[in-house]
Amino acid sequence: MTTRTDAPTRREQILKEAARLFAERGFHGVGVDEIGAAVGISGPGLYRHFAGKDAMLAELLVGISGQLLTGAKRRLAEADGVPAEEVLDSLIEGHIDFALDDRPLITLHDRELDRLRDSDRKLVRQLQRQYVELWVSVVRRVYPQLPEPAARSAVHSVFGLLNSTPHLARPGSLPGRAGTAELLHRMARGAFAAAAQG
Repeated sequence: MTTRTDAPTRREQILKEAARLFAERGFHGVGVDEIGAAVGISGPGLYRHFAGKDAMLAELLVGISGQLLTGAKRRLAEADGVPAEEVLDSLIEGHIDFALDDRPLITLHDRELDRLRDSDRKLVRQLQRQYVELWVSVVRRVYPQLPEPAARSAVHSVFGLLNSTPHLARPGSLPGRAGTAELLHRMARGAFAAAAQG
């Protein structure tokens, strides 16, 4: 979920390949030699960048949670004075970008979060709660009739919808990135509207 246009650093390359491999074969199904080979360095060479696989996993999961929160805060700051509907659209677009561009991290989070040290897992959960509450505040501005607990449930449901993208990987099953993003956006807005009608 990065907006940089320059080449990724070696560390970023390692993390990207580690995420892909962990998502494909599971954390314990991948060795440091395989991660190193994927980026063109020896397995032991990885230790110049990371203390081990556990450190990579922690950086991936804590990192993406922090990036989502930071991105949402940035979108809110940039939307000062903008109608709440447009702010919600911006949040949805940001999460869709993550869901389409960082699918291995979604799979990794679903499967491997419990492998993190307690302190890292708590940090991930703390960042995620802040991210959810930011969304809840915007959803309630768009749908003021929606009680806070219902808004929170709707946000979690929309995240479930958007984060289903790793399951849409069959070739030819998607209408292309732009079409998929548009479909996901309509479905997210529809879910919030439906929640507000209840």
